Amino acid sequence: MAFPDARMSFCVPELVETQVGRHPHACAVTDPRSGVSLTYQELWQRSGDLAATLTALGVAEGEIVAVDGGRSVGMVVAMLGIARAGAAYLPLDAHAPAERISALLEEAEVRFVVGNGASLAGVRRVEALPGKSFDAGQIGQDAPFYVNYTSGSTGRPKGVVVPHRAVVRLVSNPVFCTIEPGDRVANQSNPAFDATTFELWNTLTAGATVVVLPAITELRIDDWLALVRDSGITTMFLTTSLFHLVARERPASLGGLKTVIAGGEQMDLALTRRMLEAGPPARLVNGYGPTETTTFATYFDCTLESLAGLDRVPVGFALQDTTLHLVDDELCIGGPGVALGYLHRPELTAERFVSDPASGKLMYRTGDLARRLPDGALELLGRRDRQVKLRGFRIELEEIEQAIVATGLADSAFVEKVGEGPAASLVGFVLPRTSVDGSSLSEALRAKLPAYMVPARWHVLSSVPFGPTGKVDRAALLAEISLESVVSESVEAAPSTVTQQVGLVWREVLGVPSADPADNFIDSGGNSILAIQLASRLRERLAIDLGPTDVLLADSLAELADRVRDEVAAR
Repeated sequence: MAFPDARMSFCVPELVETQVGRHPHACAVTDPRSGVSLTYQELWQRSGDLAATLTALGVAEGEIVAVDGGRSVGMVVAMLGIARAGAAYLPLDAHAPAERISALLEEAEVRFVVGNGASLAGVRRVEALPGKSFDAGQIGQDAPFYVNYTSGSTGRPKGVVVPHRAVVRLVSNPVFCTIEPGDRVANQSNPAFDATTFELWNTLTAGATVVVLPAITELRIDDWLALVRDSGITTMFLTTSLFHLVARERPASLGGLKTVIAGGEQMDLALTRRMLEAGPPARLVNGYGPTETTTFATYFDCTLESLAGLDRVPVGFALQDTTLHLVDDELCIGGPGVALGYLHRPELTAERFVSDPASGKLMYRTGDLARRLPDGALELLGRRDRQVKLRGFRIELEEIEQAIVATGLADSAFVEKVGEGPAASLVGFVLPRTSVDGSSLSEALRAKLPAYMVPARWHVLSSVPFGPTGKVDRAALLAEISLESVVSESVEAAPSTVTQQVGLVWREVLGVPSADPADNFIDSGGNSILAIQLASRLRERLAIDLGPTDVLLADSLAELADRVRDEVAAR
């Protein structure tokens, strides 16, 4: 839907209210699995009840209120209700350890939480009291709308404060994705991941329907694709890793969709072309944008023609009301989509949010190196710092290194990302303080960091290699991995038994030259995305009933092979 430019001064709830007036009985949000649905009128009423309850509790304008419990119809009500009360919502990651959640709540000075998650110390859980009247006050366009936490290089996560104007910029006249009444948009992102901003607010300000779906990693890929089809999804966002998974395993499966946006990492050119050749959605978009620039700042329409002659998929062109600047090859982003800064971090805010020399307006230094192609599209070339992307998550490697040392198990720690796409993983190198193994290190870190920040592989060092400048020689550390692969590489005959076939697919998916029967899938670098691939390939190869959960729950390769043999015998 197109909004006139004057609406840039509006807040997000006002844009939703416009759709309530136009389509009161249209479905605003639905959960096909639970059967729960709300019309726009019902969503407005329930969010108003929550806003009234929060106001009665003394929630102040700009105060941060947490939301937990995962994706649900209730989550949408909670986020809208908090915003209507003039507060800002903080979505919590249900998979993050309790210690990390407590630290975020303390830093954000959270008094109240909405949702059906577990109890949180020092925070009062709030339920809406129906029947209360609610009169909304004026919400300024620079008022905080939500806070998203991202990994921090100092060892502390950073709370990005996003104002209403930034989200209004994202949803107003969106050149990267057209959503209209009648469209059904998938909501399958982790609520703590800023893709949720697009999934909810681009949808609800356009009069379309938010469809709450399980993540692709929660189901077998064919079951998930069937749910997407049966739910009538027209539009969806996929992290780049998940897009690669679908493009590799089922390249024609999204052909019936109106728009698919992939984002979070560099798109694989070969896999992108594979989907385009197999039967793509009507529009396939590469979306790029740090959390600090509100979900997307650039877009590139991927077609066989637009990718012809290119070596990599560009991130493309500026979104509406967005400016792009290359300052010493670093990409800087300006416009109303730029966040207010980092919560309670003025020094870091001043470092990354700077003035545009030309206009004097605020712009964000991304740390991404880029160049312009002859047609004006931007192509990313790497990073100025040690930030990496892994399965859509932005990770500061220094945060992990500091957390490892803080466990007391290591005197020094170094973390690197190896591999690309779904096979990418983190490797931890440690100089131990006492006798230690990878399992104890992983266990200690899981109490402090989300699972995606825990290294999948560990190398215990006897000494730290230094380069000629006195800095750690990270190339030498990575060379140890390469040497290990060469030493362990072996040539096997074509697999004949079920065990050999399971082992072959295991090595293909994990990208390892050899595997031991005692190897654990997660400890070998596996993750939920790779589990889907492994299960899918074994199902096709052996015509058995096997899901990603079977892979993840198996303690070892041998145990998985036993399960597969049982399935083969039962055919």
